[in-house]
Amino acid sequence: IITEGVFSMDGDTPDLERLIDLKERYGCLLMVDEAHSMGVLGGTGRGLAEHAHIDPRRVDVWMGTFSKSLVGCGGYVAGSHALINLLKHAASAFVYSVGLAPAMAAASLAALRLLRREPERITTLRARADQLASGLRALGCDLGLRQDGIPVVPVVLGDDFGCLRATRALAEAGIRVMPIVHPAVAREASRLRFFVTAGHSAEQIDATLGAAAQILTASASEPHPSGHV
Repeated sequence: IITEGVFSMDGDTPDLERLIDLKERYGCLLMVDEAHSMGVLGGTGRGLAEHAHIDPRRVDVWMGTFSKSLVGCGGYVAGSHALINLLKHAASAFVYSVGLAPAMAAASLAALRLLRREPERITTLRARADQLASGLRALGCDLGLRQDGIPVVPVVLGDDFGCLRATRALAEAGIRVMPIVHPAVAREASRLRFFVTAGHSAEQIDATLGAAAQILTASASEPHPSGHV
């Protein structure tokens, strides 16, 4: 069974306890990709296991990336000694690979130490994300499956062209947001995807909401060109 700690398109999380029950019932393995949950979930940002109050040893494989919360490059796999030993000697991607550049490893290690030393960053992150989400909902935006406290904030527009127009207009207003269109998602589920960080101020969130109030309304009212992207 393979799942994500935070689903990057919707900003929601899996029911880890139920997945563990399934894997124990059927004798299979469970792997969690923490690309978007490390440094985000849990009281100190340690990911899905901390968020779900579950012993991480009950999950067979944890994997993630250094390129997001850990501000580096590359990734990691964590598990039992037997699993890691097997991967080192049998996984083709590792056989001819090389270690991380020292500077990259040092950057990610420094990020981990900072996360441990300043857990209040997680509290700030959630507050800013929920500030944006609440404001967007007040504007009538559809945030899909997004859960409270998750810094992935999707705005489902359901129109590829509308997403592209809104993205361009927001960029001109100094706000960077990515359009997610078909085939990454179904045409009727195309969306803008906002990412919030602990470094964003409450004033920046308010400014984003002010721009969104004008741009998203204008984008929705513009005529739709024929054809598809």
